[in-house]
Amino acid sequence: MTVEYSHHEHGHGHDGEAASLNRAFVTGIVLNAAFVVAEFAAGLVTDSVGLLSDAGHNLSDVASLILAMLAFRLAKVRANSRYTYGYRKSTVLVSLLNAVILLVAVGFIAAESIGKILHPQPVEGGVIAWVAGIGVAVNAFTAWLFMKDRERDLNVKGAYLHMAADALVSVGVMASGIIIAFTGLTVLDPVIGLIIAAVIVHATWQLLHDSVRLSLDGVPVGIDAGEVEAAMRTVDGVDDLHHLHIWALSTTETALTVHVVIADAARMEDVKRRLKQMLRERAITHATLEFETACAECIDSCGEL
Repeated sequence: MTVEYSHHEHGHGHDGEAASLNRAFVTGIVLNAAFVVAEFAAGLVTDSVGLLSDAGHNLSDVASLILAMLAFRLAKVRANSRYTYGYRKSTVLVSLLNAVILLVAVGFIAAESIGKILHPQPVEGGVIAWVAGIGVAVNAFTAWLFMKDRERDLNVKGAYLHMAADALVSVGVMASGIIIAFTGLTVLDPVIGLIIAAVIVHATWQLLHDSVRLSLDGVPVGIDAGEVEAAMRTVDGVDDLHHLHIWALSTTETALTVHVVIADAARMEDVKRRLKQMLRERAITHATLEFETACAECIDSCGEL
């Protein structure tokens, strides 16, 4: 006996929130793309590895924002006979791809910075400071666009963390530009490039970890499978559980399947209602519950074929 439950709090009643988040993506992409062009041009004119590396990092963020918006839209596509869950899983794949893109960017930034340390060249500190100052404003504003939704979706959280980290990095680049302008210590420019690389690795590592875990259908971060099972066993009417599986349908939706052994089949609807409520409280939004009586447990649980 199988009962399918799908909880859609995030769906039909939140079209306004979806539109707002879509506007945030578009605004962030346009602002950051324009800044990348300006920063890259300034980096070429001043021969600043700090500006060029930050421009490269910001370019990867533009790509990440575009991919995140694509995944956000794909997640809204209706399910069909070939993709019965729709394209929700694309959000997980995009978050993984974003993490890889950022780590590749780290390699380029670190290599360029080391090259500048070994072969120092003069740079215009004043120009660096002004361009980086604009970057602080652009990155901080973009981070603010995603701040209220950062805990709802792994891709949105990734966008928020990257923009917030970029704002801090731009502060560092701006400070180095001011110091270079007054002291002539051009070695600060590639040093800032290496610091940027370290900040990216730190900000990206957790995103990479979470994305790999979800792509392998691991239990999503923040959900304790043992605690969920223990809580389900406390529900009145539940005698036993087996074949419990928890995985992510997307970066915002968690699924569960389980076989539930009950002593009294007449109480199935009451037990089902209680289990549904308990799972909702733990952010498990799609649950498939198969009920069995103690005298007719499933073959698999007995170790038979």
